[in-house]
Amino acid sequence: MTHTYDPTTAPAERAGWLTRAEHWLDERGKGAWIAAMVFGFIFFWPVGLALLAYMIWSKRMFSGKSCRKARYSGVHMTRSSGNSAFDAYRNDTLRRLEQEQSDFEAFLQRLRDAKDKAEFDEFMDERAKAARAPREDHEDA
Repeated sequence: MTHTYDPTTAPAERAGWLTRAEHWLDERGKGAWIAAMVFGFIFFWPVGLALLAYMIWSKRMFSGKSCRKARYSGVHMTRSSGNSAFDAYRNDTLRRLEQEQSDFEAFLQRLRDAKDKAEFDEFMDERAKAARAPREDHEDA
């Protein structure tokens, strides 16, 4: 049987069984990953250990978000809705939101930098005053 490339086939359908299983578990969240790991330990411990290692390596174990959100954060999904006008609008909106997020994070960083500089300048002024104070007291005597 010859397999030909079909661009309309969903990526999960074209992928191998491991990728499909990962996608299936991601859709169901962290609980599904933990259940799979527990069943892996019960039936064949190396499978459970491998799942635990993969969950830690992929940061699925410790992220506060669900697997689906952690997997797609910062990356828009490119699956077509079938409506090219909507797809263009969605992609433009996602690009704009990502740019706004980037601009806001840069703004917050500038605020943190300005606060750090103000605190450092205040520290240096207090240090300079403290260094001058003994000299002024010494000159008065």
